[in-house]
Amino acid sequence: MTDMPVPHIRHATPDDEDTLGRLDRGTWSTLHSVQPCPRPPYPPFFGERFGPRDHLVAELDGTVVGYVRLGFPTPLACHAHVRQIQGLAVAEEARGAGVGRALLRAVVAEAARQGARRITLRVLGHNTPARRLYESEGFVVEGVLPEEFLLDGAYVDDVFMGRRL
Repeated sequence: MTDMPVPHIRHATPDDEDTLGRLDRGTWSTLHSVQPCPRPPYPPFFGERFGPRDHLVAELDGTVVGYVRLGFPTPLACHAHVRQIQGLAVAEEARGAGVGRALLRAVVAEAARQGARRITLRVLGHNTPARRLYESEGFVVEGVLPEEFLLDGAYVDDVFMGRRL
């Protein structure tokens, strides 16, 4: 039995723009997105709100296979002690290799390094694999907005999760 390669986690750079855009479009699903399926012309991956500094990237054998986006839940100064995971994607071929867990652990450490006291996220209620991962890393459900979204003809809960750092 061979050991799986360990994901290398690093901060994104401007050179990751096209790769992360392709990854984001390639992993789109109503399992985790409330936005419509992306269609050309595609907007830039990085923008005014989220740039390379807001992303950690996972690589396996030098290939980008995932990312996580960390931001502030609001621009309010009284809320500056909280960070929020505002996107996480893992390429289909890299799922089950520990990439999501490595990204999650790295973003929690990054939030703590930035001085945050809490980290939160929102996940769709039907995204059982993501919810299991978050729970296994210490996130707890802090609130549920029942039937908040209509996706593929079904009403889906918006689940708010968080943890202390």
